[in-house]
Formats: sequence, C-alpha cells, structure tokens
Amino acid sequence: MAIPPPPGPGQPPQYPLYAQGPYATWNQGYSPYNQPTPVNGVAIASLALGLLCFIPAVGLVLGVIALLQIRKNGERGKGMAIAGSVASTLGLALWALLLGTGGLSAAWDGFKDAAEDSNSTFSLEKGDCFDSLDGSLEGYAYDVDIVPCSRPHDGEVFAGFQLPAGSYPGDDRVTEVADEKCYALEDSYAMDSWAVPVDVDVYYLTPTRQSWRLGDREVTCVFGSVDTDGTLTGSLRADETTLNADQLAYLKAAKVLNTAMDAEPLDEYVEDDLPGNKAWAGQVTDALDEQIELLTAHPFTGTAASRVDALLKELRSARTEWAKAAVAPDVDTFYDHYDTGYTLLDPDHTVSVRRALGLETIRPEYESEGTGGEGDSGESGSEDADIQV
Repeated sequence: MAIPPPPGPGQPPQYPLYAQGPYATWNQGYSPYNQPTPVNGVAIASLALGLLCFIPAVGLVLGVIALLQIRKNGERGKGMAIAGSVASTLGLALWALLLGTGGLSAAWDGFKDAAEDSNSTFSLEKGDCFDSLDGSLEGYAYDVDIVPCSRPHDGEVFAGFQLPAGSYPGDDRVTEVADEKCYALEDSYAMDSWAVPVDVDVYYLTPTRQSWRLGDREVTCVFGSVDTDGTLTGSLRADETTLNADQLAYLKAAKVLNTAMDAEPLDEYVEDDLPGNKAWAGQVTDALDEQIELLTAHPFTGTAASRVDALLKELRSARTEWAKAAVAPDVDTFYDHYDTGYTLLDPDHTVSVRRALGLETIRPEYESEGTGGEGDSGESGSEDADIQV
C-alpha cells in the first residue's frame, strides 16, 4: 500500500486509507462502545403475565427463570422479574380463594349469563312495547327502544320461547318454528280477538347464525302493524292480568269452539270428502258440549248472567244440528244441518253478552268474511269463512 508524501506547507497530514475504513458506516453518533445492556425478555413476560390474573402460575415460573438468566448473563430487568413473581403469587392466592369459596364458578356463570343476555333479542319481556331503529319489523334488528305502550310504538311482545340446544338448524327451520309457535301463542295473550285491529299481524325476532354461536336460542313473538308506516297505540294484552273472572270464563269457553271451527277441512268439497267433513262436524259437536259445560259451570254476575243463559239456548240448538251433520247419510242431508248449525253460531248473536261483560262489541271485518261460530278467541284459518267469534 502506498505511503502518501509528506504534506506541503500549510497542509494537514495525510493518513493511510485503511485508517478510515472501519468507521465509515458509523454515523449519527453511533459507537460500538455506547450499546446499553439488553433487558431480559423473560422478565418482561413475567411481569405481563403476573398482572393478567387469569394465568398467574405462568408468570411466577417465568419470573424465577428470568432471575436466573439475569444473574448469569448480566442483563437488565431484575425489578420486572421480581414484580412479576410477586404479582403472580398474589394472583395464585386469589385463585385459591375463589376456588375454595365457589366464587370462581359464580363469576363464570355470571359471565355466561351476561353473554347470553347480550346476544338475545334485546332482553325484551312479555308485555313490552318498543320502537325499532328504522321503524320496521322486517330484516335484521340490532337494537330496539322500549317505550310505554300508551304512546305510538312499532311492536308489542306477546310471547317468547327457547329453541332446543344443538347446532344451528338453519334460517328456514328457525323461521318455520317461530311462525308455527308464535301464531299458536297469540290467543293466550290477546284472548279477545275482536279487540285486535285488522291491520295487526304476528312478527318474530329470531337468533341468527352468529348469535347462535354465543348462546342465543330465544324467539320473541311480537304484534306489529302490517302497514308500512303504521304503528300501534295502547296494549293489546287481554289475559289473566287484565281481565276479570267473568270475561276470562267466557273467552276460555269460546276458544274451545273456535279451535274446532278452525279444523274445518278445506282441501276438498264436501261432495269429494263427506267422511272427512262428518268427522269434523263431530269435533264441533264435542266442542259445543265442552263450551256449554264451561259456561254453565261459571257463576256469571249481573246482566251477563241472563245474556249467557240466552246464548246457551242457541248453543244447544246448534249442537243438535252439528250432531246430525256428523251422522248425515248423504251430502244433501249434511248441508242442511251444516247450514242451520252455522246460522245458529252467527257471531253477531254474542254482541249482547260481550256488551254485558265489557268486551269489544264490534267484530273486525276481514277480506274473506263468512258466517261464523260462537267462540271468542281467534280467527279461522279458512279462506272461505273467516271465523270471528
């Protein structure tokens, strides 16, 4: 390697190139002599896990390991390792206390209950009235506002039930079960069907596939308006919590007949299925027997007593006609008794009883309206004759 010539007058001395080489890349104050002693990573982990009380034992073990490593390697972090060990020891003591007193089990149960509540249908209870966020009872619902039933509202909860445990049955099956059970439960909440407006129908809030994973199994049955901008005002509740003894007795007895009327075979004409229609007429006869027995057994008070007595006479006459229809030898004979029996069960014959009992006296008019039977708690599923009694 060449040695540079001596410097000229007024020039600084020159040095070999290799003297600058090793330090060419060390800039911005970096020096191989100013590196701080590293912090032991196990000590950091010990402190972190010690503070997280759900895994204190791991934090204690790591704290001991960190102290040994620090002593051997001269690393920093002794204070962290000691603090992690102490926190872990306290955590272990707390876990031992919870396990010994049952507090851990109670805390876990509370956590699960809270998780299930937070993923159920907003913890709505039977009788609650609410507004949806967008005013609709269709599509996905993320929250609702519970409001007094006396003010306009979007929905009113009338029932709820739990779906069976297991894997998610699928959207179609959940909807099918909700539809079937909610419609079956509406009469137990709104026993007087005449008091339910014609624009009110049944809706339901159901679990989603996502909420099912978090324990949500609840279906909430709701009354809502079928009109896009419609709302409800006032509660539709008419059950044991709102009705008096006479009203309950009348509506419960009437429901027996209404259920039988709903079973009318509609798939075929009487001419095509006389045996099936005769069997149904036998059901109506049995229902009339039960209804008459229930009304007779209850001691109605005031003017309702005389009104019910008059109604019982018509029910007994109707019972005779339906019994004859049940054993009719031919279609014409069946129709003769069927028509007479239906006429005797005209729901308008119940208005005087309803007025005396303080129940609704104006029967809702539906799109398909026909002759009706003397029950009081629902509408027929028939398309030809909507039984409102």
